[in-house]
Amino acid sequence: VPRAIRSVFWRILFFYIASIIIIGLVIPNTDPNLLNAGSVGDVAISPFTMVLMKAGAKWGADLMNAVVLVTILSAGNSGIYACTRVLWVLAKEGKAPRFFRRVTKKGIPIWCLLFTALWSTVAFCTSLASNKSAYTFLINLSGVTGMVFWVGIGLCHYRFRRAYIVQGYDMNDLPYRAMLFPFGPIYACTLLAIIIIGQGYGTIWPEFNAVSFVSTYLALPLFLIVWLVWKYTKKTKWVKLADVDLISGSLLELERNGEIQVFDEPDERKWKKYLRWPLRKTNNAEAV
Repeated sequence: VPRAIRSVFWRILFFYIASIIIIGLVIPNTDPNLLNAGSVGDVAISPFTMVLMKAGAKWGADLMNAVVLVTILSAGNSGIYACTRVLWVLAKEGKAPRFFRRVTKKGIPIWCLLFTALWSTVAFCTSLASNKSAYTFLINLSGVTGMVFWVGIGLCHYRFRRAYIVQGYDMNDLPYRAMLFPFGPIYACTLLAIIIIGQGYGTIWPEFNAVSFVSTYLALPLFLIVWLVWKYTKKTKWVKLADVDLISGSLLELERNGEIQVFDEPDERKWKKYLRWPLRKTNNAEAV
């Protein structure tokens, strides 16, 4: 997992930033395919397809269609897997119906999988209807929910690192440490909050659209209602940093109990080490 996380930096650099730079250098801002696009839905040709066509690859459109199809299937597969596992964990914690705990002999949470697949199919079918309002509503709902999800990750990461230091653990025992702590999670949470609040400005200005406004921000009150109702009914309290459980279920606990054996990472080739220099381990002073 740490190795996969460290490679994200280079993936973003090459597949996102580099591709944007190439598109900007190849496609002029006076291109008619760009000028004729009144909105995102009116874009005549994908910028990636235009780059391939300018390079003489007439099959560029077919290639990009294949890439998009594979990407969609991959994203759908990943989403179903993640939703299935999250629902199963919620059931184990008593936050979802008990029958979702059932798994097959191979450990597959079958009822969670069927439930996720069913509602994924229903959501997909809304995009085939002539009225796009339901599909737009689901897109907005999932988008805001995803950003709220990442705000939670930022808060958990910040409190985990602080609790780890408060409880006297050694930062060198962590297999991976994110850079720029504590600026990173604080910046991420702040930026996400701004995006969540400002993403619906088009529903207010220049003209207020009640339907679009509700569909854009409905996820926020739903999240707050579910969260507050859970805290009220279960009487949960904010956990102090000194009381945060950092051991249960961790690799350190499993190793101490003899359930697993942790091996040191083998020596890597020099070119891999050079690729990971931006993500080298931080020192203990940074953790404070």
